[in-house]
Amino acid sequence: MIVRKLSDAVGTQRDVRTTSWRSLRLILAEDGMGFSFHVTTIDAGSSIEMQYRNHLESVYCIEGQGAIEDLGRGIRHDIEPGIVYALDQHDRHRLHATTKLVLACVFNPPLQGREVHDRSGSYPAAQIGSVDEGSRGTPVSAAPAAPPERH
Repeated sequence: MIVRKLSDAVGTQRDVRTTSWRSLRLILAEDGMGFSFHVTTIDAGSSIEMQYRNHLESVYCIEGQGAIEDLGRGIRHDIEPGIVYALDQHDRHRLHATTKLVLACVFNPPLQGREVHDRSGSYPAAQIGSVDEGSRGTPVSAAPAAPPERH
């Protein structure tokens, strides 16, 4: 069982900040869950263009007002507490924060830790096989693992 407190992530390697957002990453690839879970705060007045080419994301609004704009279809949806959206088609989108937005975000595949958006608005591709799901976060090397020692 994994139990973590949001405030314990503040100021650690799980606290990732840019000029327009802050992400407290509570569950990561190393936790072996097959997804990552973050609480992300978007600064009021921010407008961020993104396209997760390597990940799927689901987002639940906890606090604030804003909008998500589907740039491929030209459709805009209001965001407020209680709204969930899923980027299930690697959608190119723009997130507008009218007020500070606090969002609960789930990524699949999971983020490794300190990723930030590249120029295209994407996170880098996850390393295939980077986490052995049966070992709760033990990195898997490219070479075959030695058999466990027997005593």
